[in-house]
This record gives sequence, C-alpha cells and structure tokens, in this order.
Amino acid sequence: MLDLKKKLQEMQTHLGLNPVGIRQRMTILALEDDHLAQLSGHAAEIEELHLACAEALHQHFCHLPELTLDSEYPGLFARLPYQRLRYCQQLLQGPYDMQHVRMRVLSNLGQERGRLASKSCLAAYHFYLQYMHAGLSERWSERPEIAQRLYGCLLRAVFFDMGLAVDTHAAASQMALDDSDARYARTVLCANDGLWEWQVDNDRMQVSERWLSILELDAVTAPRTLDDWLSRMPPSHRHAFNDVVQRHLAGDEQQVHLECQLRKRDGELVWVLIRGLVCVDAHGQRLLTGSQTDISQRKAAERELAHSSLHDPLTGLPNRQSMNELLLQASQRQSRPGARHAAVLFIDLDRFKLINDSLGHHAGDLVLIQVANRIEHCLRPGDHLCRFGGDEFVVLLDDMAAVSDAELVARHIMDALHQPIVVINRRLTLSASIGVAALNGHDGEQDALREADLALDLAKASGKAQMALYSDVLQQDAHHRLEMESALNDALRRDQFEIHYQPIVEIAATRSRVVGVEALLRWRRGDRLVPPDEFISVLEETGAIVEVGEWVLREACRQVLHWHAHGHQELRCSVNLSSRQLQQSGFAEVVARVLRETGFPATSLVLEITESLLMQEGPETLATLRELESSGVRIALDDFGTGFSSLGYLHRYPLHIIKIDKSFITKATGDERLKAIVRAIIGLGRGLCMDIIAEGIETPEQMEFLHAEGCQFVQGYWFGRPQPAAVVKPLLDSMLDPDFDRHGAAPALLH
Repeated sequence: MLDLKKKLQEMQTHLGLNPVGIRQRMTILALEDDHLAQLSGHAAEIEELHLACAEALHQHFCHLPELTLDSEYPGLFARLPYQRLRYCQQLLQGPYDMQHVRMRVLSNLGQERGRLASKSCLAAYHFYLQYMHAGLSERWSERPEIAQRLYGCLLRAVFFDMGLAVDTHAAASQMALDDSDARYARTVLCANDGLWEWQVDNDRMQVSERWLSILELDAVTAPRTLDDWLSRMPPSHRHAFNDVVQRHLAGDEQQVHLECQLRKRDGELVWVLIRGLVCVDAHGQRLLTGSQTDISQRKAAERELAHSSLHDPLTGLPNRQSMNELLLQASQRQSRPGARHAAVLFIDLDRFKLINDSLGHHAGDLVLIQVANRIEHCLRPGDHLCRFGGDEFVVLLDDMAAVSDAELVARHIMDALHQPIVVINRRLTLSASIGVAALNGHDGEQDALREADLALDLAKASGKAQMALYSDVLQQDAHHRLEMESALNDALRRDQFEIHYQPIVEIAATRSRVVGVEALLRWRRGDRLVPPDEFISVLEETGAIVEVGEWVLREACRQVLHWHAHGHQELRCSVNLSSRQLQQSGFAEVVARVLRETGFPATSLVLEITESLLMQEGPETLATLRELESSGVRIALDDFGTGFSSLGYLHRYPLHIIKIDKSFITKATGDERLKAIVRAIIGLGRGLCMDIIAEGIETPEQMEFLHAEGCQFVQGYWFGRPQPAAVVKPLLDSMLDPDFDRHGAAPALLH
C-alpha cells in the first residue's frame, strides 16, 4: 500500500496533476461543469444504459479467450463487469477535482499491473462509446437533440478519463525505465568505491587500491587491523563506527552504514561513506566486507547548499527563510518577562524597475549591493538585515528601549539611501518606502512581515519615499478589500450589476433636447447601492473590468437601441472605458462584435476615455482608437482639464468630443479665472470642430453662463441624476415635449 501511495504521488508530479493542470485538460476538451450537470439531469436513464453496457461488454470479451486466459491475477476478468459499472458511475458523479483524478489514476495504476488492461483498455472505451451512442439515440429517438447533447457531454467526460488512462500507462513505463537507469547509475558509481574486508576472528584487514587512493596511502601505510583503520578517525567518529560494527555483528543492525571522517596521509580529513555486511566463508570464518565512498564533494555541496538556502547569492545577506526563523526566535523572546522592544522594517526601493530597464540588470545588481551595504551601516550589532526578494529588504530590530526607536532607524535608512549612488559611471539618486510593524510577543498568530508589508503599501500609496506604521485599521482595510474582491468576482454571475443612465442635453435659445445618455455602472449589493469609487478601482486592479466592461457595453447598446425603437432614434450612447480594456488585444474587434450582436449603429456609440489613460498608453492605444474611429464610433475625452490637458492629445488622438470636468463648472459662475478657463476650452473645441459637453450642471446660473459662451451640450443633476432605465424613460419622453425649454420647464420629472 505504501509503495502504491508513493507511486501515486510520483505519478501526480510526473503528469502535472494539480488544479491548474486539471483545468487545462478540461479546457482543451471544452469540458465544463455544465456538461456534468446535463448528464446528472438524466442520471436514471443513463444508469439503465450503463447496466446494460457493462453486461454487453462482458459478453463481448467472453468471445476473446486470449483475454480471459491472459490475466496475471486470477478472478480479474470475472470482476470486469462490476469494475466497468463502477467506472461508469464514477464517470458521471464528478466533480473533476483532485480527489476524482487521484482515484482514476489509482485505478489505472492497479490495472497497469496486468496485461489485460493494456490489451483491452482502448477497446473497452470504444465499445462503451459506441454502445452509449446507440442507446442514447434509441432512448431519445423522438428527441434526437437531447441524445446528441448528452452524447457530446459524455464524449468529453470519457476523453478526459481516457487521457488520464493513456498518460498513466505511458508515465508508468517511463518511470520504470528511469528507475532502471537509476539503478544502473548507482551500480556504476559503486564500481569507483574503495573495497575492504575484515576477517573478524583473526582481526586482519585487506583493502583495495581505490580504498588506499582515497586516503593517499600505499601498501606500506595500509591498515592491517581494525584498530589501524579506527586510528585514522576523529575520536567521536571512531566511537560511532566501532559501535555500529559491534551492533551489526551482534545482529542488532542489518548492515554497517555510516558517514564519518578519515585522516589522509597529510593529515587532512576527508568525508567517506562506509557500508558493510557480515557473512561466513566456506571455512566458517566471519568476514565483514563492504565499500568506502569518498563523499567530500557531496558534503561540501551540502554545506554550500545549506548556506545558499539561507542566504541571498547576490548580497550574501540572509534570505526570506532565514528571516522567518529569526522572527520566530524574536517573537519567542518578546513573550518572556522583561523583554525589550522589537520591530520589523519592510523596505522597498521606489521605481527600481526603471534602473533595470534603462541600465540593465547588471547595473541593478550593483545598486542592490550598495543599498544592502548602506542599510547595514545604519544598524546596530544584533540587528538583522535580509534581502526578501527583488528590491525588497527586511530589517529586524531587536532589544530596543522604545518602539519609537524603529521610526528613527527607518528615517536614518531613508536618508542614507537618498544619498547619490555611482554605478557604471552613472550618478543615481534613490528613494525608499518603509513599512514599520512592532513585534507584540503576545499573539502567537502575529505575522509581523505581513503587518510591515501592509504598512509599506500605505507608504507607497502616500506618494512613495515615505514611512508608515502598521495599525489594526490597515488589517481591517486589507480584509475589506479581499472580501470586496471575492464578492465582485461573483457579482456579474449573481446579476448584481446594473446600469444607470444620465441624459446629455443639447441646449438652444428656444428649447432643449436629449441627444444622448451616459451609461454608468452600479453595483447593488443586497439592499445597498455601492458607490462607484469603492469598487471600480478594484475591478480595474483585478482585471475583472474587462469582462464587466464588455457586459456594460452590450447592455447599454441593447437598452439605447430599445429607446431608438420607441421615439428616440437619434439618441447616442456614451460608455466609459478603462485602461485594461484598451490594453486588451483586439479590443476594437470586441466592440465590433457587440455592435453586430446588438444591432446598435456604430455612429450612435461614444466611448469615453480620460487624460490619465492617454498619458499611460502608447502606439497600441493610438492604433486601437483609430480603428474604432474608422468604424464610425466617436471618442470623447472625459474630465478634460483635470490632468495635463496637453494640446498634443487633441492633435494626435482621434477625438471628437471634449467633456469639461464638473470641478470647473461648479464654481465658474462666481470665479472669473474659472470662467476664463471654461471659455478657453469651449473656444478650443469650437476651433477644432469638436463637440463640447459640460458636466456637473446643477443651477440655472450655470446653464445661462454656458449657453452664453456657446456650449451646446450639458450634463448634470439639473436634468436628472443617473437612474435605472425604467426611471429615465419618462424623463426622455418629457424632453420630447415642445413645452420643454432650455431651462428645464418640466422640473417635476427631472429632480
């Protein structure tokens, strides 16, 4: 059982059977959980077919006597129908997780022992699929679409299992071959060992030439007795070796097997592995014979490996594993009465990637070495510095008089790192962000590194080159963020997202009309409508904004197309884009596909991007925007004026609309400087033949000002807050009323 368990573990590793590997196999076969659900929905009918199939397969094999006689295990063939029936049941139970895969591999390993499986495995799969195809077709002869769908699901499941079976048999053969090669390699290696023989009763030693060469001895200095041999060992090793030999001779040890040191002719100690077995020769004399292997290189490699496993190869500092051990020891000391304070500093270099990208990784390595030296010079004897990975360092400050001392050390380190560094004739100025967490010594579950890392995140979020202290609030925020990410992963599937629409109005001297709506994503979590600024950034950081953004685009196009069919034919639909969406390969084709699926005209779609997005992107973004423009989609530059407001954007990118940020509109009526800025933006747009939309309109005074300045399009609470489609429809209809003027003559519907 232990051998089979070990073989199962080796097989899992060999085949890469982990959750990711299993999901890849299922993806290749297009096998989804929905397929198992469809089969489970007809479990009773399929179970009847399985019973009949198992019996039919048994009868089929009964006509093949070479299979019935060729089994290496008596009774195996007689059990075949029940094994096939159990296989069929397991096939449909699912889920296809690690437990299921282990059971299937274990079953295949058991069958692999006999020649029956290798001869009949594929034949049994073929028979099963052929029989089930006919059975399903007959069972649902009047509903062939059901039979076809079930057979398709069954086919995926069988091929998943068949792949495991074939891979298991192939891997078993390969592993057996590897094992054979390993045994052969060990035999060849032993041939280079020194051989020895000790006549126990006569106390006479005989050794081979190779044995002598290991110790640089010759025939004259060769050991003649066991004591001669023992005299070349250090005292502690001598006693251990003699003890093993005596216990083996007494029958208490199965063999002599010991690693020890022997002294060469020049006095240098060399590590050897000594193995031996006692036997009795033809004359009844006891002989202890064995081999002696020089393992000095292995021991040196082990020492080097032990050191490298605990130290960073670049800086020579202790690594993460060492720091974990040091932190454990420090926490234990902190729990003792009278212990002084201790703290952890998590240090991260700001914008270090820029050095690697511009000067190369060799220059980056030289910088890290100098950084490590500078940090070390800021520490006291007894403090510990480790390289945690990349450009991250961790400091353990122990035996401090007060926790505040950690802040002083952190600022000292920041000052030291800010001094210029010269690398490859280049003068560089660095900065670092540091998170500080105190060791409390009373909480066995405390993870000081995690706490310092959370503080580091706060320091970086505060503008980098900063220091931040850990507090419980940071931990609560992290839990809240993780919980929100998990909830957002299921929000789309749970139908928790909804779209609110805000009118975009064209104002004129006599009357105004709605020319478009902006689609705004909302998340209804239970009874609460989560504000966008709480979850949009989470969607963007996790990448879920790509899938959710496509859903928003599709649903908004469908809704506005519905309004087209009910009296609002010229209504435009504005949808906001994130940088993740524009970075998506083939995003223009995604938009084109949505337009085809919904039937929404491209000329009625407006995609809104921000200045900050343009600042981060390059040629690919420009190519995508031009491809969208060529299809008829209009591009709007949102929040204009809040970034760098570079005129180069207006010239370089295919933009059709400028949206003036509401921060300018809110106070413009009482601030002449803001009025001048708004006039300039309106004039700029008019000169470039671009539409100008002013956001955040809330008062008649703002309306009057914008109309007087020639701004034709506005958007804001004065015309309505973002609302669900059912609420917005009456608002749109009211704006078709001839009595609706540019001031909003139907305020009861709007506010």
